[in-house]
Order: sequence, then structure tokens, then C-alpha cells
Amino acid sequence: MRRKLLLAGTVAMTPALALMLSGCLGQQQESDAGKNADAKDVTLTITSNSVQGGKNDLGAKWIEDWVIPEFTKQQKEKGVNVTVEFDGLGVDDADYKAKIALDFGTDIGGDVVEIDGIWLGEFAQGGQVRPLDDVVGKDEVDAWDGWSQIPDAVQRLSTFEGKRYGIPQGTDGRVLFFNKKLFAQAGLPADWQPTSWEEITAAALSLKSLPGVTPIQLNAGTAMTEATTMQGVLPLLAGAGSEIYADGKWQGDTDGMRSVLDLYQQVYKGGLGDPVLQQEAKGRDRSFELFAQNKIGILMESDYFWRSVVDPVDGVAKMADRDTAVGWAKIPAMTPGSGVDGQDFVSMSGGGIRVINPKTEYPQQAWELMRFMSSAEATKAYLGDSAQVTARADVNEEVLKSDPMLNFIATEVLPITRYRPGLADYPKVSTALQQATADVIAGKSAAEAAAGYQGALVKAVGEDAVAGG
Repeated sequence: MRRKLLLAGTVAMTPALALMLSGCLGQQQESDAGKNADAKDVTLTITSNSVQGGKNDLGAKWIEDWVIPEFTKQQKEKGVNVTVEFDGLGVDDADYKAKIALDFGTDIGGDVVEIDGIWLGEFAQGGQVRPLDDVVGKDEVDAWDGWSQIPDAVQRLSTFEGKRYGIPQGTDGRVLFFNKKLFAQAGLPADWQPTSWEEITAAALSLKSLPGVTPIQLNAGTAMTEATTMQGVLPLLAGAGSEIYADGKWQGDTDGMRSVLDLYQQVYKGGLGDPVLQQEAKGRDRSFELFAQNKIGILMESDYFWRSVVDPVDGVAKMADRDTAVGWAKIPAMTPGSGVDGQDFVSMSGGGIRVINPKTEYPQQAWELMRFMSSAEATKAYLGDSAQVTARADVNEEVLKSDPMLNFIATEVLPITRYRPGLADYPKVSTALQQATADVIAGKSAAEAAAGYQGALVKAVGEDAVAGG
């Protein structure tokens, strides 16, 4: 059975909630990293948006049926009587985020809390979570041997402004998937690996000669919501040498953004993509079906597409010949070396993290529990007999050796990936990005779409917070 890591969606905090939190945080006291370190009777709570029989069912089972008994047993052998309680919910991401935000401002929240990595910066800036060095102690944090198994790029998921706030819970990676059967018909190689955007459009032009085939699916428009941003704009922007938030500013009508929108223009005005599909309410699901039916040649997606969409047994758009018919390639920079940090190839990732409530009565024991949940043993217990990319290189090496695609994500993509900025304004920025691509597929030029995006961004976050224009 497939065990899905908590990859919660992005939601914005309401003004009322923010005001309520402001009042709570004003009363918050700083944690003492050594508090109750020698306690022999300890009670800890794990908070997660998972519940048996409901949302993230398997994650809840893992916590209740494996983590809690195994950790309790381990601690008893050390002479510590630990009671671990599970505060499991199965609610919408917005409701879960509101609940834990309030918990952080009171004395009733969990000790180890699972959150979406996209929320980290917002919680950190609001003071609801604090760096691990402050909560647990720098020496204790640095001593954990698990850090050496988590690639530096993946550690950024649980890092804000250069400080560690938690441990990555899981992650993924985005690549270019392609249909090898269509590639063969178009005279393209089965081991295709483009090194520039020009090589992507060149392959799409070759595929255009095939009747009934859409050469490339590049998510666009507002109907695709966050999929447009994560599976389209942000990887391309990284390939143009920029991240959406850099040096304290959101990237507006910049050279990089115009390059991205120009590529969208080439795809959708050049007949390489289907603009109508981008405007359908379930256009993304339809694109999956079309790929599985050998009607789309190239599609930019996360490894979710491989393991959950076109899986021959459990997929929502099953491909019986997936293992031989589907190829994958890294997303190239616009030109070799032009990607962010001079990279030749780029990607974007999402994922959840675990943090420690800074108001915990047992910071050392909470850190020990969180380390235990992130150990190789626990991670493999979570996966069971399924193959899925984890944050740990040692686990990936063991469990993904029989799955070349997921192994490719773990070894080739995770070291070069990037993450969305976990800031409260991100959802508004993402919406503006989606509209910019919608403007292109509606017929506006890249320059016009970029100018419109700049205006929307300034209105959303303020002129001082925007670069470009």
C-alpha cells in the first residue's frame, strides 16, 4: 500500500487569526533547552493532520501503531517512563493550520508538530516556532547523525533565514516526463535529456508532426491553481537564474520572469500546447489521462505522476506499459549554466516538516522523539513495502533501488532542487503568477503579461517588496 507523506496545501492566515495570534504571542515565554532534561516521567504529544480511517490514514496508523509503542519501549529500556499521546486530525489544510497556529500561542499544543514546509517562514516570523538551536541547544542539534543523510538542498525545506527549525518529513521532485512511444515515432531518442529550453521546444516541434498529439503540457492558467506555479513557473524561473523571492523582494517584471512568460508564449501561441485544456476545471486530471492515452508527448510534473497517476496497478490514469513507455529527464536551465547558482539543471520540491513547540515542557525528550521519527528505522517502517522518495539518502538508496525513476529523483534531482518561500504573502504571489500565464494563453504577449503581473504583485504585497518593473 502506498503511504503518502503529509504534503499539505498552502493556505493564508486570516487577519482575524493573525490578530488573535499576535495577542497570544505577546505572552509567550522563551523555552529553556535544558528544562526537565532528567525527568523520568514524561508526557509528549504528536500533532498531525492525519487520522485512522480518514485523511492520511496510513500516517496516523504509523504513529499510533509503530512510533508510539516503539519509542515508549526504547525509553523504558533507558529508565524513562514516557507517555506519548496522538493529537490526530483529519481536516482541511486551512483548518489544521489555524488549529496549530492557535496551539502555538497557548499551553495546550503538541510537543512535536507536523506542518507543511510552506508555512515555516510565516510561523517563524510570527514567533510561533523557533530555531532548534534555541529550543533544544546547538550542541544537541548539531550532534544528530541524521543530518548527514539529508541532502543540503532538502534541509532547506526546514530552514528559514539560515536557521534550522525542524526536520524534513518528506519531499519530492519535478522533472520532464516524456512518452517514449511518441518520441520514437517522431525520431527522438529514448534517452532524451535536453540541456536548454530551445531543445525542449525543438523536441515539441518534432512531436507536432504526429496527428492527434499535443507536443507539450506546461501547466498554465488559474484553473490549474498551484500546479501552474509549482509544475510550471517556478522551475522555469529557477532555470532562468532566479528564485521567486530573493534579497527580501518578490520577483516581478524581471528579465527572468519575462523569459519564463516568453517560453509560455512559444508553447501556446506556437501550437505546441493546448490552451483550452489549461482553462478547464479539471484540466490537470485531463492532461494525465491524455498522457496515458499516448496523446501528450512531454509533461512537467512531480514524481507523484509516476507513483500515483500512471502506476500500472493503483494509478488514477493507469499505464500498463508505464515502465517501458515513460521516460524522464531533468529540467534544464534556459541555457547551460544559466540556472540559479549557475546550475545546468533545476527542480522544485515540496514537503512537510516536523517542528518542536517552543513551549514544550520537555524540549530534550521532544527532540529525542522527533529524531526517532526521522530515523532510518522509522522511515522504513513508514514506507512498509512501498517505494517513495524520502528525505534520507540512506533509506532512498535501500528502498528505491528497484525503481529507477524514483531513484533518479533521489540521486539526481534532490541535490539540485529548490523550495517555495514559506511566507504569508506567497499564496497571493502564486495567484498573480497563475494569472500571468493565463494572460499569455488568452493571447497577450509575454511583455504585456509581465507588466500586468508586476501591477498585480505591487497591489498584493506593496511596491517596496517587489523587484523589477
